[in-house]
Amino acid sequence: MTTDFVPFQLERLLSTWERQIEYNLSESGVHPMTMRELVQDAAQIEALVDTELNYPQANGDPLLRERIAALYKGATADNVLVTVGAIQANFTSLLTLTDPGDDIAVMQPNYQQFWGLAQNLGRRLSTFGLKRERGWALDRDELATAMKPSTKLVTVVNPNNPTGRIMPADEREAIVTAAAQVGAWLLADEVYAGAERLTDEFTPSMYGDYDKVLAVNSMSKAYGLPGLRIGWVVGPADVIEQMWAWQDYITICTTMLGNRLAAVALSPEVRPRILARTRRYVRRGFENVERWAAARTDVEIMPPDAAAICFVKYRRKINSTELVMRLIREKSAFVAPGDLFGLDGYLRISFGLPDDYVNEGLRRLGELLDEVG
Repeated sequence: MTTDFVPFQLERLLSTWERQIEYNLSESGVHPMTMRELVQDAAQIEALVDTELNYPQANGDPLLRERIAALYKGATADNVLVTVGAIQANFTSLLTLTDPGDDIAVMQPNYQQFWGLAQNLGRRLSTFGLKRERGWALDRDELATAMKPSTKLVTVVNPNNPTGRIMPADEREAIVTAAAQVGAWLLADEVYAGAERLTDEFTPSMYGDYDKVLAVNSMSKAYGLPGLRIGWVVGPADVIEQMWAWQDYITICTTMLGNRLAAVALSPEVRPRILARTRRYVRRGFENVERWAAARTDVEIMPPDAAAICFVKYRRKINSTELVMRLIREKSAFVAPGDLFGLDGYLRISFGLPDDYVNEGLRRLGELLDEVG
């Protein structure tokens, strides 16, 4: 490892502390489902119990790929690669579509995977922002500046992490147009689609908006099944084939049970039930955050459109990671610091959890903010 290696600080912080504290409001998905909640049909239970724990087909079980493809207009199983979570789909996309020295443009604030990967793998990084003062709207001037004739890849998260904002149609069009003008690939990380707070309409995928789009998703966030470690990428069949070639070197495949359980979750009978559960958690959970924030004068919230997360601005003269470390050590509670998303002075708070759990975590955070003064 070189001395200038950029560590994935958020993931290391989460993996170090999330199991060590009493109240974890740092995650970004809803409360995980149990096996009993997921599999309720007797025939499915028997089939799973009889599953041979072999390797699945390396690019994903055919039934699972068919069910994923059915979620994307015009896609077939040949357009789908099943991966170890969305994080591997993103990593393999970068390896497939770019080379060292290539330019990539990354939306900020954002899940910082591409920000770190670009630097560690020798890509040249540009960013374009979402502006809080405009309701986390796209800064089109920054987008224009970030795009270069040599840009090979543009990455977005929609609905956004950490703000929970859903891009309106005109912003989607602006990003697609900017990518198309230079012939860049567009990667849309869509892991929060299905966790909408204000509507029952599933956030439309950017797949199909342009002939060079890759759509990434997973079972971890909107489906409440992070432990399956099943993600996927949907794109042109020839690019999916190239990505599979990289995957042969990285993970080979996912797990047999992960494939089978994900296929159950995405079945026409089960998927609507899961998404209804997710939206109940998101809608009820945000009410807890709203009440907490309304009782305080030192925090500002902007209601998210989707996802079980809220990006909260606080009025205290303390670095966000320093504040979070104090929260861990002094209150045995945990939220995600904003500086690890590129914006200090913010906290990403998860609320897609049981009410009592969320409220106690928020109480402890408020207690620390009072003590910081």
